[in-house]
Amino acid sequence: MIEQTKILIIGANGQLGTELTTALQDKYRYKQVITSDIHSPKKQDALFETLDIRDKGRLEELIEKYKFTDVYLLAAILSAKGEQNPMLTWQVNMDGLMNVLELARDGKISKVFWPSSIAVFGETTPKQQTPQETITSPTTMYGISKLAGERLCAYYANKLGVDVRSLRYPGLIGYKALPGGGTTDFAVEIYHKALESSIYHCFLRKDSILPLMYMPDAVRATIELMEADAEKISVRSSYNLAGFSCSPADIAEVIQQRIPDFKIDYQPDFRQKIADSWPNSIDDSQAKEDWGWKPQYDLQAMSDDMLSNLKRLKEKETAINLS
Repeated sequence: MIEQTKILIIGANGQLGTELTTALQDKYRYKQVITSDIHSPKKQDALFETLDIRDKGRLEELIEKYKFTDVYLLAAILSAKGEQNPMLTWQVNMDGLMNVLELARDGKISKVFWPSSIAVFGETTPKQQTPQETITSPTTMYGISKLAGERLCAYYANKLGVDVRSLRYPGLIGYKALPGGGTTDFAVEIYHKALESSIYHCFLRKDSILPLMYMPDAVRATIELMEADAEKISVRSSYNLAGFSCSPADIAEVIQQRIPDFKIDYQPDFRQKIADSWPNSIDDSQAKEDWGWKPQYDLQAMSDDMLSNLKRLKEKETAINLS
C-alpha cells in the first residue's frame, strides 16, 4: 500500500506543510511525495511544482503527470490576513477545495485531506469543551470559508462517494516555519522573541484562553486520520481536535521559568475580537473514539522542545553566518 501511494501536498511552504512534508517523506519514499505552492520555497527539500490552487487546469496537469493517489490541500488564507482581503480569501479557500473535490469525484484522486479550523465556531458557540456537533457561527471570512468547506466535504463524501477527511485544527505551534497570518500566531512568535530580544509585544489580552496544539501532534493526527480505515471515519465534515488550552500569560509564565529575564506586554489589536469569538477548549472525544486520537504534548513539554530546538537552529544559523 505504501509503495503504491503517490502524494501531492498543496500549500507545502506553510507552517503545517513544511513539517507534514518531512513526516510524509520519512514514511514514504522521497519520490512519492511531491510538494507545491504558489511560490518556490526558499530551501527546497522535496520535489516541487509551482501551483496556484485556483488554476484547475494546472492541477489536472500535475495529476496526469504524477498519477497522485492522495492530495493534502493545505493552501489557504488564514484568519487575520483573510480580514484584509475577504474576496481573495473566499476564492483561494473555496475554489481550491472545489477543484480538488471535483477531480476526486471524477476518480482522478483516491483520497483527500483538507484542514478546517476552530474558526468555524463563533460567539454563540459553547465556549467550554465545544462539542463535535454544535452551533457554528463564524465571524471571519476565513471561518465562513472553512464552514462552507466542511459542508462541501460532507456532501462530496456522503452523496458522491469521495474519500475526503478533515480536522478542525486549533492554533498550531511549531519551530520549523513561521506562522502565516492567523490569530494564534502569538503562540509561535513569543518563543522566537524570548530568545531574540527577551521581550514580546502580544496582540491579544493576557487572559485570552485559546485551544492550541504542538505541531508534532498535529502532523501525527493528520497522518493517523489518513491511514485510518474508511469505515472508522464517522465524521465527514471535520473532526474536532484538541491539544491543550492556555492564555498568552500562561505561555509567558512557562517561558519565564526557563528564561527569567523574559518580559511581555499586551497591546490587543483587531485580532482580539476574533479570538474572543473562538472556544476556550474543545471536546475531541469523537476523534478519540473513531480512530484512537491522543495528544502527546502539553504546554510544559512543548515549551521545552520549542526553546531547545529554536536555540539549536539559531546557533546553527550564527555559525553559518560567521563561517
